[in-house]
Amino acid sequence: MQLSSTLAWLVDAAAEAPAPERFLADLGQRLIADGAPLAGGALALAAPHPLIARRTWLWRADSGEVIEALGFMPGGLATSAAPSPPSEAGRRWLAGLAGGRVHEDAVPPRLNGPMLAWIGPRPFTAEEAGRLSQAGRFAAAPLAALTARATLTAALEAYLGRRSAARVLAGPLRRGVGETIQAALLFADLRGFTALSESNSPSEVISALDAWFDRIALAVQAFGGEVLKFMGDGVLAIFPVAGSTPRGACHAALSAVAAARAGMAHLDDARQQKGLAPLPFGVALHLGEILWGNIGAADRLDFTAIGHAVNLVSRLEGLCRPLDKTVLISGAFAAETTSPLIPLGTHALRGITSPCAVFTAPED
Repeated sequence: MQLSSTLAWLVDAAAEAPAPERFLADLGQRLIADGAPLAGGALALAAPHPLIARRTWLWRADSGEVIEALGFMPGGLATSAAPSPPSEAGRRWLAGLAGGRVHEDAVPPRLNGPMLAWIGPRPFTAEEAGRLSQAGRFAAAPLAALTARATLTAALEAYLGRRSAARVLAGPLRRGVGETIQAALLFADLRGFTALSESNSPSEVISALDAWFDRIALAVQAFGGEVLKFMGDGVLAIFPVAGSTPRGACHAALSAVAAARAGMAHLDDARQQKGLAPLPFGVALHLGEILWGNIGAADRLDFTAIGHAVNLVSRLEGLCRPLDKTVLISGAFAAETTSPLIPLGTHALRGITSPCAVFTAPED
């Protein structure tokens, strides 16, 4: 059987495409080279993500440009059933691109599977539509491989964070694999969480935790940091140092704290209107070196950060309550920022040999 160059590529090499958007662009260009009159195409995939239900890539034949449209879960919560493909956004975009009619193929033909769609400057002939559908059938295997890779990446990013997920995917799965990096560290937790847990139902506690984690984690991510761990009601995040100076990482960490404080103030106002107690919290910032990598048992690993700096930032946060401060900052961190800080003296930290110079940020 003599295969067209497009079908031969789908059989032999398409599964090695680095990403769905590259697969779509390459497939469209090969179809055009084989005589298909295309103006554009779309690829829709269900997304295993806490917020995103579907990802759709849209390709223009004239420029080769690929853009992405996201379909979100109702209410932002993942459900077991993804919305029915194809993406309405993709169909509308294609219909506005050229004068032909949109040709769609489920790949393979089942509900909620990948969807390929094409449009030309005129309606496709029956023969052209048949060749597009044949390409769709041959695309099933490489799309399955791309979907599997995307699923693995999305799952790791949801549980580990984007940077850590990339490290796990790039490195061998064994203990002792990691690197020493310099980072601004952020450690935060709620105050009075035990009392909150004992006086409220589990669902109310989970709701409060989710609201707290939304404010602190989204603030961290907005300024380029990454949450490494949720520990009970606590959060450990890092802002890796880029370049020769840690000033940028420290500034980003301080900005994230300011954003989190503003978010929590709004949350407390909303909770007060519902007759709920506020959620006081403490945050500590430190700058130091951490070992970032795999630790654990021989066959059960964790990808995390360990080291003296992690111990210090967690112990520093423990001073928030006795010093009656929301934010505490170590001397090492303070030395690398030009932001105005208030010195609080030198304090001994449990388990840390040397006393630590402690600062706080002004209350706005």
